[in-house]
Order: sequence, then structure tokens, then C-alpha cells
Amino acid sequence: MDSREQKNQTIWDKKLEELFGLDLRALAVFRIGLAIIIIADLIIRSKDIKALYSDLGVLPRTALIDQILNPWYWSVHLISGQPLVQTLLFLSAGLIAVALLVGYRTRLAAIASWALLISLQNRNQALLFAGDDMLRALMFWAMFLPLGACYSVDSALNSSTNPLPKRILSGATFALTLQVYYIYAFSALFKTTSEIWWPELNAVYYALHFDQYAASLGQFLLNFPVLLPISTFITLVLEWIGPLFLLVPFKTTFFRCATIITFILLHIGFGLTLHIGLFPALGIFTWLVFIPSDIWDALYKRIYTPERAGLRIYYDAECGFCKKVVHLIRTFAILPKTPLLLAQDDPSIFADMQAQNSWVVVDWQENRHFKWEALAYVISLSPVFGILASVMRWNPVMSVGTKFYQTIASNRRAAGKFTAPLKFRPLEVHSSGLMNVVTLLLFAYVTVWNLRGFVELTSSRGTLKSSFVKPAERIFKSKTLNSIDWISRLLRLDQSWSIFAPAPPRDDGWHVIVGKLKDGTEVDLLRDGGAVNWDKPTIRMRNSIYPNMQWRTYFINLNRAIGQKLYPYYGEYLCRDWNERHQGNKQVESFEVYFMSERTAPPGQTQGIEQKSSWQQSCYENSKKGK
Repeated sequence: MDSREQKNQTIWDKKLEELFGLDLRALAVFRIGLAIIIIADLIIRSKDIKALYSDLGVLPRTALIDQILNPWYWSVHLISGQPLVQTLLFLSAGLIAVALLVGYRTRLAAIASWALLISLQNRNQALLFAGDDMLRALMFWAMFLPLGACYSVDSALNSSTNPLPKRILSGATFALTLQVYYIYAFSALFKTTSEIWWPELNAVYYALHFDQYAASLGQFLLNFPVLLPISTFITLVLEWIGPLFLLVPFKTTFFRCATIITFILLHIGFGLTLHIGLFPALGIFTWLVFIPSDIWDALYKRIYTPERAGLRIYYDAECGFCKKVVHLIRTFAILPKTPLLLAQDDPSIFADMQAQNSWVVVDWQENRHFKWEALAYVISLSPVFGILASVMRWNPVMSVGTKFYQTIASNRRAAGKFTAPLKFRPLEVHSSGLMNVVTLLLFAYVTVWNLRGFVELTSSRGTLKSSFVKPAERIFKSKTLNSIDWISRLLRLDQSWSIFAPAPPRDDGWHVIVGKLKDGTEVDLLRDGGAVNWDKPTIRMRNSIYPNMQWRTYFINLNRAIGQKLYPYYGEYLCRDWNERHQGNKQVESFEVYFMSERTAPPGQTQGIEQKSSWQQSCYENSKKGK
């Protein structure tokens, strides 16, 4: 290969890395975002551990295994139906997510978080929404990425002298980039099979009319009908081609930043107009992973002020605990260029350290800071946490903080026991040939699955009339592909990006559950025993009836085909839950579930309401009746 060929090869390698590589700092932000979403999701779900994840709730394990669960789906949460065991599993998942958040043993934390996420989702599939599918897919690829290379405990305690690269190109970065495109592109592909999206452009109209997802701003926008088809068109175009602007080979930084900002605004719009759980926040965190290295470098250059450049931190060379702490402070305060020096190497500093029994922080004007006040000064220079410095310097906090520091300084050996699990380890970031092959093969499998899902769904619904559908369906039903179908189930790579696709749901309405008590009184079990009220609930009332995305999705599924499998166990839960909280004649004998159907009418037509009886059940006899 001559010099010109080598130069061209280098240019192509750099361009490929620019388009499909990811900055380590962006990967760290991505890690933090995923961890925040997982923790928030666990907190939201933890309020309903008994109702949604135990044998005393809406779906006992026997019912799940016998009637719903795919044989290849697995769940650690199936080891017990007791609320206490489920609580312990939630706490374990939360602690591991915290480890992922701070980047402690990051690879292991990512793998464990993914496994427990799969386990939790498989425990009750009637609760799953598009945001759950997206989180599951992102966490899968996250396991193969160097998420702990920046802003982490792992990076703070990196003992390797080899410098880390700014960016990495690997099979996993390639897969994650195209996975994000698949989320939007396959959603758009499903949508274009419906005339509601194109050419009618009425999808946003129907989405904002669906009261289960209704938000105040979304309903307000219904007063501006001219905006709705425009919004539909923009959403469809963005999902089709928007992510491809990440891969524009010229002015890449400009196009990438414009794409990131556009999709962040799109997800903010979703969050303001629809109640769809953590999906908007997850989308925002996802797009941050594509922030280019040029932007990170510019930010670092801008924040590297003389005050930060002149900062020096001295610690006791004989204190292993002190060494770990100063490395952690430098990393999480985001002051990566701050030198960490041994106090014993400077006689004057060493004398001050002994006199004050404290670390020594020297500012850019050579002033020396000690104890808690030194920590407050370091934090004041942090580009992220600087706002906390004024709180740390508040006299009551300063007094308590100084006493706390003195206690730690006088008991460093005891304090060292808390940091003992934190070890200095070498951290290497490189692209592994074997892992690249594995991730690319898995991504090829994901691609086939997405195409297969599209063909099967459109074929079953008859939403796409094309000559390629039948031949493609025969290929995807071949013995070869069916023989490896178990991989998608085992790893939960069975993806379907059909949010509001092929069309937004139109089977709108609300539930009324009329319970008959032993004393003959009729109450609404869904409204905590209030008087039976058939009126349409306000958004505030609906948020009380369906308090989170899990309950919203569950009640939507009660109206789907799976509802006939869910209703008997939901009925048992209703009876048990009510009667545990009431005694004597106030216990419920039977109930009937009504769905006040308000199917969304096309634009310009009048909405109608129809009362439908969906289910009847006795609380004391084996009497269950669907409608």
C-alpha cells in the first residue's frame, strides 16, 4: 500500500469514527441518564409492589406462567410471590442502579441492571409501554459500551498510566447508533401504513384526544386544529429521516448538534402534551450520547478558567483513604486537570497539614484552604455543582461540616473501612475484535427481527398492500429463522416500535366499577368507595384513578384481547383489597366493571358515549362473567 492509499485509509477511518464513534464523556452522561431513569422507574413502581408484582395482586405467578408468559421469558421475580421478597428485589435493583449512576464496577452494574430490568418487565407484561421497550433495548447495548470511562468511580480510581482516548468506535457504538434510528424509523414505517398518518394527517388529533394519555397542554392544543396536521407531518418526517442527519459526512458537528436539539425538543413536546411516563426523559438522555467531541472540547476549554487552572490539592501520602477521596472529589467535581499532590513533597504544605490536621487546597492566588471550607472552595469551582458552595458556606452548615471533617480526620482508619471496597484498578478502553463480531452479529439479528415484526404485523392487520409482503412473510416464517427465535425471547431483543402506530388508539373512555356491599350499598371501587359517578372524569381525577403509566397501560390492556385473561385475577385482587380494608356489612359481595366507551370521532364529527359492561364477578363464589 503506497502513502496515498495509507492517507486515504486514515481519512476513511477518521470519518467512520466521527460518524459511528461515541465520545467517552457523552457515554458517561448516557450512563447517568439511564441510571436516573431506572431509579425513577423503580421508585414509581415500588408504590404498587403488592398490587402489581406479588401473588396478592392483579397477576399471580401461576396465572402469568400458565396463560401469558412466553416459555423463553425468564424472571428472577418469579422466585416468590411475597411482597417482602419483591421489595428486596426492588432494593437490589435500586442499589445496582446507584452503582451504575456513580460508575462503580460499571460493566458489572450495567449487566446486572439489564438483567433485573428484563426480570421486572417479564414479571407483569400487561404493564409494558413503549418507554419500557426502549429502555430495554438501550440497556442491552449499554452492556457492551465503556460507560465508566469518565465521571465515574472507575475512572477516578484508574491506576493505568495509559491515556484514554476521547472517543471509541466499536461494534457496540455502531449498533447503538443504528438502534436509535430503528426506534424512530420502524415506528414511522408502521405509521405510514395507516391513512390516519398519511395522507389524512390526523394522527396528532387522535393522539391528543386519547384521554388515557391526556395532558392539559395537549387538550389545549386541540383548540388550534390548523396546527394538528402540521404537527403530524413534522413528526412523521422527523421519525423517518431525522436521525440520519447524525450521519451526514460533512459539517458533521453542525448537523449532529442540530439533530440532537431537534429531537430533544420533540421529546419535550411529547412530555408537555401527553402523559406517557418516563418516555420523554429517556428520549432526551438518549440523544445526549451523540454530543460530538468538538462540543465537549469547546466546553472544557471554556470552563478552564484561571481559577480552575490554578487549583492544587495536597493530601497525606500515608493515608490511603485520603488518596481515594481526593481522586473521587476531583472526578465528580469535574475538575480533571487539577493536580493531586503529596503534602510531604512540600515542607510548607506539610507543616500546614500537620498543624491543621487537614488536607490543603491552594487556590490560584496561592491562598490555602483547610477542612470543610476547602471542600466548599473546590465545589465552588465545579462547573456542575458550584451552586452548592453557597449552601456549604452557610454558617450552620459550615459549623456542622467542619465538625464532621474533624471527626473523619481524627478517625481516618475507621473511615477507611467504608472506602475499602473501592480499589485502584487499571481502566483500559479499546475496541475488541471478538466483541465487535459478537455485537455486529447481534445487531444483524435485531435488524432481521425488526423487519420480521413489521411484515408480520402489517400482514395480520392488512394495513400494507404490497407485492413484497407475502414473499417476505414466507422468508420470516422459515424453519431457519424460527429455529433461532428463542434468542430474541431469552435476551428480550423482540422489538416492536409501534407507539401510536399504525395509528393512535381510538378506543377512548373511562372505567366505572360498581361494587355491591353486603348492606346493599353500591359504591365505585375505582374511586375508593365514592358514590357511583358516570360522568367523564377530569384530567386531575383521571390522574388519581390511573396514578402512573403502569396502571394506565394495565387498564388499556383490560380493553384488549388479553383483558379476558387478566380480568378474573384483577377481580380477585379488587375483592381481597377492599375486604381487607373494610369489615362487616361494608365488605363487597360482587362488582361489575363498566367501560364508558367514548370512541374518538373523526375531525368535525360529534363524540358519542356508550356504556358497556365488561366484567362481572362475585367475591364469594366462583362466579366470573365476561362481556
